Amino acid sequence: MSTLMVQGCTSDAGKSALVTALCRWLARQGVNVAPFKPQNMALNSAVTADGGEIGRAQAVQAQACGLPPHTDMNPVLLKPNSDSGAQVIIQGHAIGNMHALDYHAYKATARTAVFNSYRRLAAQYQAVIVEGAGSPAEINLRANDIANMGFAEAADCPVILVADIDRGGVFAHLVGTLALLSESEQARVRGFVINRFRGDLALLQSGLDWLEAKTGKPVLGVLPYLHGLHLEAEDALPAASAPAPAPADVLRVVVPVLPHISNHTDFDPLRTHPQVDLQFVALDQPLPPADLVILPGSKTVRADRAALAAYGWDAALDRHLRYGGKLLGICGGFQMLGRALHDPAGIEGAPGSSPGFGWLDFDTTLARGKQLRTVAGMLADGTTPVAGYEIHAGVSSGAALAQPMCWLDGRPDGVISNDGQVRGTYLHGLFDTPAAADALLAWAGLRGAASPNIAALRDAAIDRLADAVEAHLDTPALRRLLGVAPC
Repeated sequence: MSTLMVQGCTSDAGKSALVTALCRWLARQGVNVAPFKPQNMALNSAVTADGGEIGRAQAVQAQACGLPPHTDMNPVLLKPNSDSGAQVIIQGHAIGNMHALDYHAYKATARTAVFNSYRRLAAQYQAVIVEGAGSPAEINLRANDIANMGFAEAADCPVILVADIDRGGVFAHLVGTLALLSESEQARVRGFVINRFRGDLALLQSGLDWLEAKTGKPVLGVLPYLHGLHLEAEDALPAASAPAPAPADVLRVVVPVLPHISNHTDFDPLRTHPQVDLQFVALDQPLPPADLVILPGSKTVRADRAALAAYGWDAALDRHLRYGGKLLGICGGFQMLGRALHDPAGIEGAPGSSPGFGWLDFDTTLARGKQLRTVAGMLADGTTPVAGYEIHAGVSSGAALAQPMCWLDGRPDGVISNDGQVRGTYLHGLFDTPAAADALLAWAGLRGAASPNIAALRDAAIDRLADAVEAHLDTPALRRLLGVAPC
């Protein structure tokens, strides 16, 4: 068994993508490989084969390896619910909410879970590719670190340091990060990867030569900027771009950006859909003309419902429905559609109750113990297949549930309003099944919907990443680091 860790100079430097690429590159050579991220902080999560919850990026990396996702691949997941606190998930299951200082003290316990999971993976697989979190040079987080060099030192594994040249300052990022590490940690860094390069590599060569001379570390390669890459995001929303004028025959879909929006990867099939104009709209912006508004998942449903009200979205959505627009709620967004939201145990914040929008006749009560499951079934028409996963703590009850939106594993799920304008569901991944996406977009007003196969697009993106490793990185050096013989 060999372990290689990928750390980054910053968040979003390309750690997740590089780990995904290395996993697929090794799997294509017949290496039995698994991904691992000791500690992740993300609101995009996935349900695992063993009934737990991990970061979405590790589920994608498992796909790159040809494996079902497992809780050992991400033993610590932190899901922020405020600027200074998060829900703490250990080996797939929530143990409670912690303030940042409380979690810092809890790290010694979390460390045990991390290394128990790591040892199980190490015993099963020929290679483990580990992803760090943020930057290893966060001086204030060095004590009891389990996410970066603290893990690498304890596991005694080599490290690759990746930096994003597209954001600028790549040499300062690499040299500065290295300088802030201890001597033993510096020795553990075996090379650099520069990510997202655009242009003529010859113009970069003098900088690469200087970097190697300055640090004594090799540049293992320069990965190009891969345009149009469709890879699920670990957490951050897709970068905003100026919206182009939408053709008249394109369906206009708006998703409000809630303060604690979660699992926004639900909308990846719509972002890539040639017949859909999808816009993520900040709450302080007016609701643009739309055929369909989708209320997304939320980590703190009552707080996000209050934020929508504070920014005037109640009136905006009333107007949207009055003029014939359609409204869909997913998970937390579905819960908001009912009469009230109750949190008597303080699962997501201070105990109490809050009003919902009141468009559907049901209430939701948050309870300890999440529903975590992968599911499949049919839309309410009884013929259109749909599949996905559930991650929620709420239990909904009321008369409206007599008109479900889906049947999942034989159970009714969600609601369709009496007038057909409003729908809601607990199902994440709703648009991943092309037939279901076609049916829902037709309900919203799109004629001749022909939804892309998002699963095939995601797998093709993983292959593109692996191809880039093969073409642009020093693969003999990578094989030596991992002890993998040339194929």
